[in-house]
Amino acid sequence: MSKSRSAARLAAVQALYQHAMEGTRLPRLLDEFHRHRLGAEIEDVQFADAEVAFFDDVVGGVIARHEEIDGLLQPRLAEGWSLERLDKTMLQILRAATYELIARADVPTGSVISEYLDVAHAFFDARDAKFANGVLDAVAKAVR
Repeated sequence: MSKSRSAARLAAVQALYQHAMEGTRLPRLLDEFHRHRLGAEIEDVQFADAEVAFFDDVVGGVIARHEEIDGLLQPRLAEGWSLERLDKTMLQILRAATYELIARADVPTGSVISEYLDVAHAFFDARDAKFANGVLDAVAKAVR
């Protein structure tokens, strides 16, 4: 996977977290990330454009389809667990990955899972990343 697409996924999780915590409306959220967060490390303008579009697709797609996404995630959590109990960052990682699994057939299943596990490792320990892996594997089996 390209470094700029990995950066777009990490930024998407951060944007979704901000949306969940502050309720920032999608147009303002995307604008803020375009101007202040994305592309700071990306020098190749054409490449950055493609990755900004990918970021926009993931963020907008998760927000637009959050009920469908949560409906796929909830039954794959351990008994007694709910989405509300999950760490807010973990929830956004699972939502973004699930969106890619259902809406981005152009991205291989293994790439989606390993990329979001990399994001999980940036925030969580190995046990939590293993939890994410199990949930995403179950979602992938159900939708692909």
